Amino acid sequence: MGRVGRRLPAVAALFYGALAALVLLGVRDVLFLYEENRCSMTYMYEYPEYLKIKLPKKTARRYPAYELYLYGEGNYAEENKNLLLTGIPVLFLPGNAGSYRQVRSLGSIALRKAEDVDFKYHFNFFSVNFNEELVALYGGSLQRQTKFVHECIKVILKLYRDREFAPTSVAIVGHSMGGLVARALLTLKNFKPDLINLLITQATPHIAPVMPLDKYLTDFYTAVNNHWILKAQDLRNLTTLSVAGGFRDYQVRSGLAFLPRLSQHDSALSVVSSAVPRAWVSTDHLSIVWCKELILATIRAFFDLIDENTRQITEDPKKRMSVLNHHFVRHPAKIFEENPEAFKELTGALMWITVKASKWTYSVYNDSDGKYFTFPLASHRKSYSHVYCANSMLDTSSWIYGCMNSNSSMCLEATDLSWRAELLPTTKYTLDCEFFKEDSRTVQLPVTHLFSFGLSSSKILLNSTGLLYNVQLQHFNQIYQAFKIYIESHCQSLKERKPSVYRLHIPWSHEDSIIVAKVPSSTEISAKLHIAQPQNDSRVPELNIYSSSDCQYEVILKTSLLQVLGQIIRFHAGALPVYIVSNILLTYGGQLSTLISTGQCSDFSLELVRTAKPYKVEPLISIVVFLQGFNWFREIWESLSLPEVDAAVLSSQDAWFPLVSLILFLFGTGIAYWSGVFFSTSLRLFSSLWLTLFRPTVLQKDRLITPRRLWGVLSLALVSWTTCGAFAVVIIYLQYLFKVIKLHVNVRAEQNMLNGDSDHLKETSQNSSIHTIKNQSSTDSISEATQSLSNNTIAEAVNSLKMHVTVLNLFTWIVLLNLPSLIYWLKNLRYNVKLDPDPCRSTAIIIVCILEILMNSSTSEVKSSKLLKIAAKVPLPLSVAMLAFGQMHLYKVPHFVMFSLLLHVLCCIV
Repeated sequence: MGRVGRRLPAVAALFYGALAALVLLGVRDVLFLYEENRCSMTYMYEYPEYLKIKLPKKTARRYPAYELYLYGEGNYAEENKNLLLTGIPVLFLPGNAGSYRQVRSLGSIALRKAEDVDFKYHFNFFSVNFNEELVALYGGSLQRQTKFVHECIKVILKLYRDREFAPTSVAIVGHSMGGLVARALLTLKNFKPDLINLLITQATPHIAPVMPLDKYLTDFYTAVNNHWILKAQDLRNLTTLSVAGGFRDYQVRSGLAFLPRLSQHDSALSVVSSAVPRAWVSTDHLSIVWCKELILATIRAFFDLIDENTRQITEDPKKRMSVLNHHFVRHPAKIFEENPEAFKELTGALMWITVKASKWTYSVYNDSDGKYFTFPLASHRKSYSHVYCANSMLDTSSWIYGCMNSNSSMCLEATDLSWRAELLPTTKYTLDCEFFKEDSRTVQLPVTHLFSFGLSSSKILLNSTGLLYNVQLQHFNQIYQAFKIYIESHCQSLKERKPSVYRLHIPWSHEDSIIVAKVPSSTEISAKLHIAQPQNDSRVPELNIYSSSDCQYEVILKTSLLQVLGQIIRFHAGALPVYIVSNILLTYGGQLSTLISTGQCSDFSLELVRTAKPYKVEPLISIVVFLQGFNWFREIWESLSLPEVDAAVLSSQDAWFPLVSLILFLFGTGIAYWSGVFFSTSLRLFSSLWLTLFRPTVLQKDRLITPRRLWGVLSLALVSWTTCGAFAVVIIYLQYLFKVIKLHVNVRAEQNMLNGDSDHLKETSQNSSIHTIKNQSSTDSISEATQSLSNNTIAEAVNSLKMHVTVLNLFTWIVLLNLPSLIYWLKNLRYNVKLDPDPCRSTAIIIVCILEILMNSSTSEVKSSKLLKIAAKVPLPLSVAMLAFGQMHLYKVPHFVMFSLLLHVLCCIV
């Protein structure tokens, strides 16, 4: 038994070590394994200045921590100090912990662009100072920020009153949570929707909060998204663009930055920065506000949105969407025109050259004026279905036409096909055209199975000499799929060629990624999704290869286990605390059960191995999610006023798959195991330090309730009610931690003392020849009785220590979940002593009462309680409920833990 007992912890440690390693590999993929930052920095040519705008006294008094600024540089800033503004107002809203100074990239480039047009049009960029509040972690101030922005809009528009071209609305650019605050303006009762005509959000989590840490945050999201979905018809005059950062942004995954479905089909647009023409870069959460490529696209769009008659942003929603599509979705390499000519007469002294070949290349430098190359279609219709032309002469003029009326030698009238072209990265000045059959250039490549773990691969050889290939990636449609695609190009000669362009095209969302590779070369592409394929969409992702004509391409696709782990962490890391606490709660219930059956409290690690099993919780949740697909079950569920299971909500958002909960549970078990090991090791280190510095006290039983402890509870309850609930929780937690460390020190000291006395007793009995046999036996019996009493006391203290360690482990996670509101309170302490609203005020008072009793309790009191059997059984259903309702509502986790420990407190009393 001893050998098996020793082997079991070793096997468990190995297994849970492997699980923890998988978690770390997934975290590494998310945090470190992404493309390099290819953004160019934006620079100010003159010193940036921020002019503080005076707010009405009532507004300034109501929002003392918030301010409004006007951005300027050099002479422009000096001219604006008298606030005689004549430009177009744009309001920048910073996000979580963001600064109002982040507006400088937009403001500076807009100023340079205005100088290029001699200030015929220009923009005035305003910025709000939200005091760098942590609104992504604490939702209590979001409503206050929203109301302040409403006041700012009214103040801004008053600055333009009595001007010749006075604006009636404001354009808003919102970074991160600032974009959500902008959307929330529409939910205010007295807000007029006409005050905003254009909203651009940068890396804003629109769908759901990254970490749903309090009720105010989730309620705010629910109110905003429900309003935008239900009142979509009322928002048609507002044009919205959401830009996500791609895989470099690990703070806000791009799937959250897509605007909710069903909201404003024809007036909302969501794109990933890697798909934005002329940018083609992924940005992290902060660089998206200064990335020169993206800022240039934004400012170009702003200037194209101007109405020449009103000198303000156009009021035509269709034009606004056309401009945004032009700059952020499909750029034809032409300057935007609202109504381009449908037909054009090709007249004048032109040279017409007929090209009859099916493939043609023309290299040009300064020699292109006055030449037209004609491709007669009649001779190609039978053999080919499509024509493809690639023009790398980056010119904003039209370059390709479809002839509508011709004579024998030239075309007289043509339609401009240049508007249907698409801009891609290029370097060499050439013009290539070819005719081809679509079937010959479209190949299907089935993706490898998830469980192939990269051991098998799909391979295809593109043997033709064409300029374009479309490789359809069959069955690639889920967020948990991740692949590595290797493209090797082999060319017949070593002559210089223009690079190949590889584009991973996702047809149901604007999340394409583009890579430019030298030829010949070996290129690696990561293929993974930000958004799963919608149920009613049958389109297939494609790998578009814009190739060199005399090269062969070999495409190899393998499943990437590391990136699959990365996708799980990217989409579900926010739910891991729920699974960790669920595992610890199951272990806690197991310890209470062993206390009933054996009278001893088992060790945390051993009990975790025995008790924390996924089959105890997972099947029930899966059954409920399955049954919620039936109307009759949903009706029964709703009649009981039960909230929707989080897994069902995630499944409806295509962010869930059958095995994810099992994987997360195992990840949670591994983290819980090693957190327990870390906790125990830390206690030993602290107790060793204590023993070297202080003299330990004698083990003694404490009374549960004393006047002094009642006074302490009342004091902390007052602290919670008048300042911040999380502050009171941290104080009582530190008290509990101190108490457990002290108990650990005393237990070690008693054990050392008992072992020392026992050795001394044996040595004395062997060497003593003075005492009589009667005295010897009498001394032995007294010593044995004393030793037995000491052993019982120490055993009871060890049991209590094991239970306290588990309870403290549980409350460590509760403290971590409440920590953001404490940080927010400390940061804003100079403005208000009381956190209002406080998400954990009432919770904190209950926690204080529970911990004050538990920290002075022992297992001897619990063992004799009639409620112990109930207390031991409750953690299992609570763990199930926690996983069912806590993944999208992390603030509910403390409630489940408190209920279980409240029964523990009752066991100490009853």
